[in-house]
Amino acid sequence: MQDRQAKAVLKLRSLLDEIPSLRQQRGSEQFNKWHRDTRVAITRTFGEDSEHVKEFLEIQYAYEAFAVIAGKDYSHEDQQAHESGLSSASAMLKSMLEEVDEYGLEPEVDNGRGQPAVDVQTDRIFIVHGRDEGAREEVARVIEKLGKEPVILAEQASAGNTIIEKVERNADVGFAIVLLTPDDEGGLKDSDDIRSRARQNVIFELGFFIGRLGRGHVCALTKGDVEIPSDYSGVVYIEMGGQHEWRIRLVRELKAAGYDVDANEII
Repeated sequence: MQDRQAKAVLKLRSLLDEIPSLRQQRGSEQFNKWHRDTRVAITRTFGEDSEHVKEFLEIQYAYEAFAVIAGKDYSHEDQQAHESGLSSASAMLKSMLEEVDEYGLEPEVDNGRGQPAVDVQTDRIFIVHGRDEGAREEVARVIEKLGKEPVILAEQASAGNTIIEKVERNADVGFAIVLLTPDDEGGLKDSDDIRSRARQNVIFELGFFIGRLGRGHVCALTKGDVEIPSDYSGVVYIEMGGQHEWRIRLVRELKAAGYDVDANEII
């Protein structure tokens, strides 16, 4: 078992032990952090596209009513659903750990394309952006304060390459931050429901880096009322709101991806 996976297995055991304390933490920051940490630990243990990750993400922790009946309080049902979800998660984690104890682990594989799992051996972090140059520069300065190198495509030499060739040539990074800013508008044909969207190149590059690095090494920052892509389940979306909150959450994602970074550097 590789050191990276061994650490992830130890983390899974500690996350399993945390479940009893989460039973009264429905919708809390503590629960959200536990869910995020557990997904990352399962990914690090079994691989990004393993059935283990998919099964964990399918667990429901909230009661979903198909119709709202006036005067009915769903808080009891919500709590029951939350506790049922935690029970399912507990059973699933126990089964995963028993699997590791009995069969061990295969060498890490990233995304089913024969590429090795991403190890953070570079301080280069790619920033995918649209027309919002202010947001781009704000994120770039945060990355620099953390002691890392922001890679912005517009600042790289073209050398006669097409855009995709230029992306590929500068994609030797360990992490990608994708800025979903409301630069374009769109909707279904013949529909009046027009919504703000990120530029098409941003959505394309989001998919490119998920395929190249794995979802655990991609974080999307959203700004304003922008449409969120529906096909990228498991990707972390962080709203660029508040003075420090989004920066702190971004640091957590970088730490989860293996970077040695300190939130105190950006506060």
